[in-house]
Amino acid sequence: MSKTFDRYASVILFIVGIGIIMESMKISESAYGSNVGPNIFPMGLGIILVLLCIRLFYETFRYPSGEQTKQALDVKRFLLILGAAVLYAWLLETVGYVITTFLFLLFAFQVMQRGEWWKSVLIAAVFSYGIYYLFVEVMDGTLPGFPVWFQ
Repeated sequence: MSKTFDRYASVILFIVGIGIIMESMKISESAYGSNVGPNIFPMGLGIILVLLCIRLFYETFRYPSGEQTKQALDVKRFLLILGAAVLYAWLLETVGYVITTFLFLLFAFQVMQRGEWWKSVLIAAVFSYGIYYLFVEVMDGTLPGFPVWFQ
């Protein structure tokens, strides 16, 4: 928690978020066989990034003044989750969204905070299937839900 770093990061990421929103407007609004266009997720992520940057910038004014304690970087957890994210992207098409998202979230939750398996399983299952249901059934979009051998 460095006030200066957080302020610079919030401004830079705010600009990146605006760029993502502007570039997502250039993407097609509809896709063949889907009512949800490929522009929805980048635009939504850009809006979320902008809102989080505004929140972070606001929070920097509420930081306590005085000495700042240095926190050690947790490289091991970062590398574990980065590796899991790469594996998630690699397996998404072949294994399907629901299973890979469930496994990725379960792994990430356990890396971040060990224990409480039932909460991690419940949240990962509800999130992975809930997002799939919302996107495919409600919004009429397309996602690789389950692998062919599972259906």
